[in-house]
Amino acid sequence: MSKKKPKNTSSTIAQNKKARHDYSLTDKFEAGLVLHGWEVKSLRQGKIQITDTYVFLKDGEAFLLGCNITPLLSASTHFVTDPTRTRKLLLHAKELSKLQEAVQQKGYTCVCTALYWKKHLVKAEICLAKGKQDHDKRETEKNRDWERQKMRIVRDHN
Repeated sequence: MSKKKPKNTSSTIAQNKKARHDYSLTDKFEAGLVLHGWEVKSLRQGKIQITDTYVFLKDGEAFLLGCNITPLLSASTHFVTDPTRTRKLLLHAKELSKLQEAVQQKGYTCVCTALYWKKHLVKAEICLAKGKQDHDKRETEKNRDWERQKMRIVRDHN
């Protein structure tokens, strides 16, 4: 008998930790992603960078900008590959209207915080975000350090 492949326990492809640092995130949405075949193969290899990605809303549609998927050497010989092309996001009309309203009227920014597998599909977690000031970033970092310190004190005390 042949051995079964070990299943990958983590379904996360990539995370945007910079967005969590630079923005205060409010509402989360799950969106499908329109990809080419070579892009899916590259995602399986983990060749993606979403640090500076954001969502652009135009004509009732959402697009992912700034996502860099590095093509595999085997795929790049057969296709014309553009690693930074604009990719369409698949959302319901109600979700699109909520995003549009928040971005235009309330001054929010829409950023992609993670890409992950949901069964065999690639999903993007997009969030509405407000930009943080420098003092807010320092406050968040200070609170995080204090929480770590408290955990160390409790662990050492027991």
